[in-house]
Amino acid sequence: MNIQEITCINCPVGCRMTVTVDNGQVVSVEGFACKRGEAYAKQESIAPMRMVTAVAPVMGSTTPISLKTEHPIPKQCIKQCMQEVRALRLTLPIHAGQVLLDDVAGTGVRLIATKSLS
Repeated sequence: MNIQEITCINCPVGCRMTVTVDNGQVVSVEGFACKRGEAYAKQESIAPMRMVTAVAPVMGSTTPISLKTEHPIPKQCIKQCMQEVRALRLTLPIHAGQVLLDDVAGTGVRLIATKSLS
């Protein structure tokens, strides 16, 4: 049995939760104030996920483009994701919401622009 202490990041309350995991399954979660906290603790203790935000250079622009993953990706894929961001060769124009990469780090998650550059 594995016991983990997790601080929820879903809201400013920051509940300190205790998660008990046995054989890869969450047995109990204590200390949460809402259902979002409970769901976060379960996810975080078994398979942590993260949104990735970054900036990348754009040829022909002195301003980099801000980008993000459309959905959280597994925490262990962040390094590969950032390597793929660094390998991007982007050109103008770029529109907010434009897909910059269809399948970042083999996760099936798209990388999208968060602003427009022209």
